[in-house]
Amino acid sequence: MKRCSIVQTALAASLLSLLACGSSDSNGPKIQLAASGEVLALGGYAYPPASADAVAFADGWEIHFTKFLTTIDKITLSTNPDTSPTDQSQVGRKVAELDGPWAIDLHQGGPLPGKGGTGEQAFPIAVLDNQNLNGGQAFDPTVRYAFGFDLVPATAAAKFLQMQSNDPDYQDMINNGWVVLYVGTATWKGDAPGAPACTSSDSTNTFDFTKLPRVVNFRLGFKTPTTYINCQNPDNDPAKGIGGEDHERGVQVKANDTVIAQVTVHTDHPFWESIVHDSPAHFDQLAALATMDASGNFNVTMQQTVGVDYTAFKFGSLPLPWRACAAGYTVPNQNPQMGFDSQTIPHNPVGDPATSMRDYFDYVYYNQSTQGHLNSDGLCFVQRHYPSPP
Repeated sequence: MKRCSIVQTALAASLLSLLACGSSDSNGPKIQLAASGEVLALGGYAYPPASADAVAFADGWEIHFTKFLTTIDKITLSTNPDTSPTDQSQVGRKVAELDGPWAIDLHQGGPLPGKGGTGEQAFPIAVLDNQNLNGGQAFDPTVRYAFGFDLVPATAAAKFLQMQSNDPDYQDMINNGWVVLYVGTATWKGDAPGAPACTSSDSTNTFDFTKLPRVVNFRLGFKTPTTYINCQNPDNDPAKGIGGEDHERGVQVKANDTVIAQVTVHTDHPFWESIVHDSPAHFDQLAALATMDASGNFNVTMQQTVGVDYTAFKFGSLPLPWRACAAGYTVPNQNPQMGFDSQTIPHNPVGDPATSMRDYFDYVYYNQSTQGHLNSDGLCFVQRHYPSPP
């Protein structure tokens, strides 16, 4: 449920006037552009979860981020978001665009209340107060505008928000061409007091889960430039989405007022057990790939996912069973060996990455690239700019 306190609402109103970067003094409709990784980018994923409806990793891992970095660019507004009920990518003429790029650490939050509810934070990027690609005309409060944005490779030319230009992790992103970087620690807490009892798909009880590391440092960089097109907008509720979509598409301004359009980047996508949206998240498969450094710490990066069969995970030479710890979670199939589901996209270790998934690396890239949304949960058409199935 989305709700803001009176204090939050007042804070948002004052910040919209103080932080309206690039706005004019006109009293017409405006769009405050903001960015958020939601509350999960701030505090991570607790285990056991604080409540029955809190998001948690199905296999009992607690996740904390120290950084969640990305670069946002080319925020656009176009006419006719409902051009095609069956093809969300189809929109009308582009009427406004703001270009960054903007580098941001979404783990740091921001001064605006986020769109996802209590505890969420967002950081203001800029304000659009006219159709700057359409002769500077004012936005029309009677229509909706298709909203889109890009997540792009890190660049030294970025405008830095919530971080320093000499941040060593961002410099590493520049060097590697990464678009998103996760830095943090996963700790297995499936046996914590008050946690549900964990079960395993290993009916013989021969797999020793205590051999998996209990604490893993992760550093997951993604070279996945992506354009998010014609996003759905939960702020338009209770209007019904076109063609059975969850929410109506597009941003609608208000006369002589400011509305917020929040670029939202979800944190859970790389950990999903399926490419079906909002699948349960797991970390056992990454813990099984972690290696120990000279200091005795276990670490995992995306490099360790290369060549790994995501349909049949292993720990060393042993099949890795499913582990179910979260209340109400059941494993998705009868196969005792943990394996993820790419649905209609074929798994082919020697296939073309534009039409198949070769390994766990490709699988994680595919899910991660769907993480951009509008105003918390508004799904967008995903246009990938790297070799990937559509």
